[in-house]
Amino acid sequence: MRKILVQLTAIASLALLCPAPRAHAASKEMIQLQQQVQTLQDTLQRLQQSNDERMGVLQHLVEQTADSVNRMSQAMNTLQQQVQAQNEGSGGKVDQLSGQMQSLNDSVDELKSRIARLDKTLHDIQGQLQNVNTQQAAGGQMGGVPGGQQAPGGADGNATPAQPPAPPVDQLYQGGLRDYNSAKYDVAAGEFGDVLKYYPQDNLAGNAQFYLGEIAYRQGDYKTAIQSYDAVLEQFSGNPKVPAAQLRKGEAELATNQRDAGIRDLRNLIQRYPQSPEAAQARSRLNGMGVRVMAPKPSPSAYKPQ
Repeated sequence: MRKILVQLTAIASLALLCPAPRAHAASKEMIQLQQQVQTLQDTLQRLQQSNDERMGVLQHLVEQTADSVNRMSQAMNTLQQQVQAQNEGSGGKVDQLSGQMQSLNDSVDELKSRIARLDKTLHDIQGQLQNVNTQQAAGGQMGGVPGGQQAPGGADGNATPAQPPAPPVDQLYQGGLRDYNSAKYDVAAGEFGDVLKYYPQDNLAGNAQFYLGEIAYRQGDYKTAIQSYDAVLEQFSGNPKVPAAQLRKGEAELATNQRDAGIRDLRNLIQRYPQSPEAAQARSRLNGMGVRVMAPKPSPSAYKPQ
């Protein structure tokens, strides 16, 4: 009996000792599994956080882009309105720019004219010196002048037209340009008027007549301006200011609601001087008015840029 009890005790002990390793192994595996799950959860949390941050940045960029597009749209609308307003009322700005360009061109023309006048003055002085020498050689006798030359008094009357009681034409014209660019229109008008009064045959007379029209145009006296431009076109047809005069005449007619006359003059300008800068301005003005620009036709009197 005792032997049986010992055997049963041994069996029970073995039974108690055998499950213990299995429970320990299972507990270790559970711990490892829990650690792996925790690691996965941490990784997912970090991924979620990173994704949220990136989505926030992308959303911010999208909002900034939308704001930029809206601002660009507003800027384009404003620019379009400004361009439209300039097209509707660009007469003053274009006229001012055109006047400045014409002033620069006149300055260059005046320099060329001054050089030519200096050369002419030198030739006149040489001619006067020859007359004096001839007079001295003839002993004061007028009939002994060879070649039918006139007396110094007569030569002075014909060869020195710059001696009337007025400043030289260059001085008058330059003073007029200076006062015109300084908006001293009354003073400039007097100086340009003196150029026409004392030097009506001079090359600068046509320019002076043109600027009289410009002064009247800027003062709002479009009727007088049209008359001055007509004088340039009729009395100084070979003057370089003729295309500008015809352009400004058309603009003055448009300013006085003479639409048909203004369109006709602008079209004539394009037809007669198709390569001139004034023709380009006339095309732009007609296009802005929605008027069809007629194709330029060759004309015997067409303008040839110098």
